[in-house]
Amino acid sequence: MTDVAAQNPLRLFNSLTRSLEVFEPVHAGEARVYSCGPTVYNYPHIGNMRAYVFADVLGRTLSWKGYALTHVINITDVGHLTDDADAGEDKMEKMAAERAQSIWDIADHYKQAYWADVRALNIRQPAQWTVATDYVEQMIEFAKGIAEKHCYELESGLYFDVSTVADYGRLARAQTEDGEGRIEAVEGKRNAADFAIWRKTPPGESRQMEWDSPWGRGAPGWHLECSVMSGEVLGFPFDIHTGGIDHREIHHPNEIAQNQAHCCTNGLDDPRNSGARIWMHNNFLVERSGKMSKSSGEFLRLQLLIDRGYHPVAYRLMCLQAHYRSELEFSWEGLGAALTRLKRMVMGVETLKARHAELVSASSAPKASVFEEAWTLKQVQGDEWGKLQPALDKFDAAIADDLNTAVALTAFDDVLAVKKVDAIKKAELAAAMDAVLGLNLLNLTRADLRIRPKSARLTEAEIEAALARRKEARAAKDFAASDAIRDELAGQGVEVMDGDPLGWEWKLS
Repeated sequence: MTDVAAQNPLRLFNSLTRSLEVFEPVHAGEARVYSCGPTVYNYPHIGNMRAYVFADVLGRTLSWKGYALTHVINITDVGHLTDDADAGEDKMEKMAAERAQSIWDIADHYKQAYWADVRALNIRQPAQWTVATDYVEQMIEFAKGIAEKHCYELESGLYFDVSTVADYGRLARAQTEDGEGRIEAVEGKRNAADFAIWRKTPPGESRQMEWDSPWGRGAPGWHLECSVMSGEVLGFPFDIHTGGIDHREIHHPNEIAQNQAHCCTNGLDDPRNSGARIWMHNNFLVERSGKMSKSSGEFLRLQLLIDRGYHPVAYRLMCLQAHYRSELEFSWEGLGAALTRLKRMVMGVETLKARHAELVSASSAPKASVFEEAWTLKQVQGDEWGKLQPALDKFDAAIADDLNTAVALTAFDDVLAVKKVDAIKKAELAAAMDAVLGLNLLNLTRADLRIRPKSARLTEAEIEAALARRKEARAAKDFAASDAIRDELAGQGVEVMDGDPLGWEWKLS
């Protein structure tokens, strides 16, 4: 029996050290993870959602490796400015003014929309959602604790002096030779990279979200929020902090500086001094037409994919086909290819489930289902897998190699392709692998994947009735009638797929 656990320790790329490191938890047997969540001022676009697919796979992998996972994702409903470089208007206040709505209503609407996308992509619920406005009191206490040694006050608020901590900006590696960051200078700041801890409400103005503080009435800075919420829930240091690569340049270096100040720690040669032992970042999703940006109007969000007839899990699969640290280019052709691959996987698992049900019903063995979400490597490691063993070894080696999901997917394909093996064992291994991949293959059906585009004019019942008439015409060798029905359907946007190897008889164009 191959000891895959011993062979394949989990290695993760640490953005702070720019190296692959073997995961060694701060607390034995546990994994504590914090992920930067959305600012709920608008719908998330699909590029935003790539970050949460990545974080979900990370969490599932930690569970697979046997760690007790505590995963926290925050909801930013105050303090994030229109310019991530600590300038401009508060995104939430700006949207509330544009929509003439309560900022609390704006936050709740887009929070619910984000959670709907999380469910659609089969992303597991974290142990806790932390909402920024629930932690303002703790933010003020945190700021009071670091203000004397690390901050100074300007008319606009309380600012953090980045020269008071060692190695500022090491995560970004974006400093000039003069040691100044990329952030534009603001009058009165000691250093160009200094950032706001607390923003005072300007005289004569009022915000919908503002609180009293020792530095005047106002709101916390965006960077402060994540330091406080991660430390409050997970404790410093915790294991892993994740986010999009855009956070690596400004937001996360500022978090790290605050964490250093709060914990009275020293330089970043010891990554734990940053507040988290490992910092991980997924790369961008690239879309060449420019429709990824929320400023473009009808930007690419998950609902647009659904409206065009693509199941959202096809987008998850598209993400998994690339390494999380690589740029991923979005195209409708690529999404279509991912949907085709997903259909093949669903068909393979449907066949496995049917065979498994037959064998279980004919057996006197306990009837407990193997199709569960709690599979871990330890559960599958003690069994003899025969011809399936190479696929298991390949899968664990891939997922342990910095979440190489592209190779892990081919290992799953290998399981489905193996012939003349115990069908129950094959079903168990497929279920175990999908617990990591999170494609929901045990529950998806062909019918689930055939989503009607929003623009479709015919009902599914009308399409099926026309196809039944066409089948009768073909059986009667009335090919003229058959062709006429096919052409009629094509005129309504329905492509008849004669001879489709996947068994899908039609699709909506």
